[in-house]
Amino acid sequence: MSALVLLCIVLLHWDTGGVFIQGGKTWQHCTDLRPLDILAEAVPPGGLARGVRVFQAQGVRGFHFAPSQPRALGFPASRLFIHCDRFPEEFSIIVTLRVLRVPAKRNQYVFTLMPEESPGVLLGLRYAPDKLHFLFWSQEHAGGWQTRITFPNVSLSDNQWHTLVLAVSGQSFSLTVDCSVPKDVVVETPFPASLSVKRASFYLGNRRRRKGVFTGLLRQLVLLPGADATPRICTAMNFKAATLSVPTALQDVPAKPVSNEVLKYPYEADTTVTLGSRPPCSRQEKAQFWFNASGRGLYLCNGSAWVAMLEVRQRLDYVEEYQNLVTNSETMGVEVFTIPKVGLFVATANRYTPPGSAIYKWTDGKFVPYQNIPTYQAQSWKYFTIGKKIFLAVANLEQSEGGQELSVIYKWSRRKEKFLPYQRIATHSARDWEAFVIEGEAFLAVVNHREGNNHNIDSVIYRWNAQTGLFETNQTIPTSGAYDWEFFTIGPYSFLAVANTFNGTSTKIYSHIYVWLSGSFQLFQSILTFGAADWEVFRIGDRVFLAVANSHSYDSGMPAPSNFYAINSSIYELNITAQMFVKFQDILTYSALDWEFFSVGDDSFLVVANSFDGFTFSVNSIIYRWQGYEGFVAAHNLPTVGCRDWEAFHTAEGSYLLYSSAKEPLSKVLKLKTT
Repeated sequence: MSALVLLCIVLLHWDTGGVFIQGGKTWQHCTDLRPLDILAEAVPPGGLARGVRVFQAQGVRGFHFAPSQPRALGFPASRLFIHCDRFPEEFSIIVTLRVLRVPAKRNQYVFTLMPEESPGVLLGLRYAPDKLHFLFWSQEHAGGWQTRITFPNVSLSDNQWHTLVLAVSGQSFSLTVDCSVPKDVVVETPFPASLSVKRASFYLGNRRRRKGVFTGLLRQLVLLPGADATPRICTAMNFKAATLSVPTALQDVPAKPVSNEVLKYPYEADTTVTLGSRPPCSRQEKAQFWFNASGRGLYLCNGSAWVAMLEVRQRLDYVEEYQNLVTNSETMGVEVFTIPKVGLFVATANRYTPPGSAIYKWTDGKFVPYQNIPTYQAQSWKYFTIGKKIFLAVANLEQSEGGQELSVIYKWSRRKEKFLPYQRIATHSARDWEAFVIEGEAFLAVVNHREGNNHNIDSVIYRWNAQTGLFETNQTIPTSGAYDWEFFTIGPYSFLAVANTFNGTSTKIYSHIYVWLSGSFQLFQSILTFGAADWEVFRIGDRVFLAVANSHSYDSGMPAPSNFYAINSSIYELNITAQMFVKFQDILTYSALDWEFFSVGDDSFLVVANSFDGFTFSVNSIIYRWQGYEGFVAAHNLPTVGCRDWEAFHTAEGSYLLYSSAKEPLSKVLKLKTT
């Protein structure tokens, strides 16, 4: 008989859909383990709710909620809890969001669950600067007071996407941010076993009033009853945007409109506006727009390059003299740079001490004197940054008053708004500095030209020591009367090319290209050069080029040529199959000392610094235009005097070229006139 009664009870349980009858009351399990998409419920697939907008940032879409209508961003909890009016006792909440900068002492609610007849919060998630609060109401264990679980040191206000997993079980609360090490909190008051959601509603980004509205973007808000969702979430490659469930309007590929219909879910993307300077375009900026105000162009980042959507295509028409820049003395090199929120500058490396070298600031469309710095036959400047630190290094050719050969690194003082001496480094007739970063580490390489009459000496690569805040010797490389370093990357590989000029008997020597392998630079390729004074790397489309400026041909053991200085400079192109640079084009130059690559619209150009033709220093430097199959073709002849260096730069007013003269205390700014 007992078996028959048991069978009847089981059959009755099946027939009533899992409802047990005890004392005339029904009770149903709240153990439905399906994910409950709170965000999708608030924004149904039929269209966007009032006060909801879709934004795209870093290639990922999210909802932005208007603070003016907080009640419009809510819905009854009964739409999620269909068969049960109690919140699960064990659960996970998965949130993907992008938090904007939150003011100090300001809280923002990601979501709340609130009873209709009371202003209290039954359950909610609140973000404050560097903290995350989980709130819940427990009538049984906390005397009817709200309990707050605080997770400290949670930094989300960085305009990046983050995925949070909050796992709750009794007295244990665990928060995982971007699949990192969980933050665990154990408290005396457990999460209530029977939190009623009857006549309660969910509110997105608010607590039913305008104060504390979430100002960021929300992509995912999912409740997963009965389980820790971390193992399910932390399997994706992009932890910061890992998903369990995302509303239709936020799917990566929007619904394709039929014919000329508008998108079903229109969205807004981040837009960067500049006056000519090109912002970075990487996977992080994917789907972001850039409006170039000076060039009148609108561009879209595809994850690797800016694609023109609308633009006025400029073409170089002619070059006109714009400014005569009077310098302290003859100028061996110039460096144009921009200090954020301060302005555009140029540093001139001048021959004589005193008065040393100078820094000029672009003011009202001209360069004006800004700061003088004592130098000793300065050859070049190099501007670089390490984190928030700003540096400017000078290569000194001669000894100081104390008889030491020192090149100096200067650091920008934000308080004094000028460069101050930071580190002195012993060098030997230094010609050039090159700054670069490999695998997150900062390096600075100096070209040592000669020591006394010995041109075959080591040049040095220094590594930044973050603990001491100084550059320390990392590697030495043998060089011969070297003039220039050029750093560049191709794919995952880093290269450093040296321009060797003179070995003591001949300028017909090999210059070398080194590749970074196993923590140091190793020889990659040697190229025969003739008094090489400069390397210039540039890209046209997917092609990589390397141009060398050959200054003169001299060999003590060979008959003198008719002209030491009329000599070909060469352009090499990377051959991927051969894994080496091969000669692409020879161009006749006259004691060439520098190449500078620049672009105008879709056109690419190279300008050469011709310094001496064997008879006079008044010799034309030439702009060459890229003509595809024809290579570089002469386009503009620019009268120069002892031209030593070229720099191209852009401002809101247009594009310019600046050249320095090693034979007179006058440099010139030329403006590129376009059509």
